[in-house]
Amino acid sequence: PAWLRRLCGQLLSERLMRPSGVQAVVQGIMEGTGAGGAGAEAAAVDWRKCDVVAKILASCPQQCLSLQDYYRLVCPQILDLLHIQDKLTARQFQRVATTTLLTMVKEHPQLAEKHLLQPLLAPLLRCSET
Repeated sequence: PAWLRRLCGQLLSERLMRPSGVQAVVQGIMEGTGAGGAGAEAAAVDWRKCDVVAKILASCPQQCLSLQDYYRLVCPQILDLLHIQDKLTARQFQRVATTTLLTMVKEHPQLAEKHLLQPLLAPLLRCSET
């Protein structure tokens, strides 16, 4: 029903914009993916799930006041997904993070540059300046 879809969307949006919310949402959705399964089929399901999660993260929820605020709150958390230490979890989280980053750059290049690309490339730029 529409009311349930709206309520779930609202709860998901609220969680995403909290500290560590992106990681909690990704972990909740991806749980159980990648363990077991039969080779290529399991990998394909894993990729599809990563793509779906990335699309969710890249779209600004209706409850958010502005796209700028959403990017400001969520993008640092997306970059944090690149630093997960557990190997199995890291692979999935990195897939989600890179797919989200690509989607955001395509949809809103200026905001993605400011909140994703500049922080990501800052260490490289510092090294090239010296």
